[in-house]
Amino acid sequence: MHEEPMKDHVYKLCELTGTSTLSVEDAVKNAVRHAHKTAKNLRWFQVVDTRGDIVKGRVHHWQVTIKVGFSVEG
Repeated sequence: MHEEPMKDHVYKLCELTGTSTLSVEDAVKNAVRHAHKTAKNLRWFQVVDTRGDIVKGRVHHWQVTIKVGFSVEG
């Protein structure tokens, strides 16, 4: 069986902050969903910061900063 050689990839990074009143996961999904509208070839993400605000002793809002990698066509 002949396997084709793996192509070398080049990626560009974009840093985004997604927000949500529901969860950290939902904040990430919101950021990725919005990135998908303007960037092609999204491949991966990395969470780089998580924070939120507290109102009356409860978590009120999540903010999650991610780096999104997308492949650059050449």
